[in-house]
This record gives sequence, structure tokens and C-alpha cells, in this order.
Amino acid sequence: MLLHAVFSGVVQGVGFRFFVERKAKELGIKGYVRNLPDGTVEVIAEADEEKLKRFFDEIKDGPPLAKVTGVRYEFLDKEGGFKDFEIRY
Repeated sequence: MLLHAVFSGVVQGVGFRFFVERKAKELGIKGYVRNLPDGTVEVIAEADEEKLKRFFDEIKDGPPLAKVTGVRYEFLDKEGGFKDFEIRY
């Protein structure tokens, strides 16, 4: 299963990607996180449904310096084929 989420607000330049990467590795999540040109942060995560819901719950507010004002997300019933979790640039 995949989680696709896009976070908006003060989410770039505040350690958001590193925060998400650390949480993903703690939970055994695969996929990636990246900054988008419009100032948002995109997360693509792959795991079983229970892990993805826990992961989303842990990252939805971001790190302490972030101010998440919106998040669009969906759970997709498909595989991403990721080997690990990474920050993409």
C-alpha cells in the first residue's frame, strides 16, 4: 500500500524532510520525501496499512519549527517497489 501526501505551510527550510526520513526509518517505511517547487513537501511512502497510518499520524504536524497549514493525502492500493526511504533533491 502507498501513502501519497503533500504538506503545505512553513514546511521547507525547517528540517521537514529529515524529520520524515527519520520517522520512516524508525518504522521500516520505504519511499521518499522531496521539496516541490511550489513550497510544499511531498511524501510517497510504502508499507502495510497499519504502519502507514501510524507513520502519517507521526508526521502530520511536522517537526517543531514547521507550521503545517494543510495536507492533502490519499492511501493507494498499489506497490511502489521501493528498496529504502530517501530524501530526493
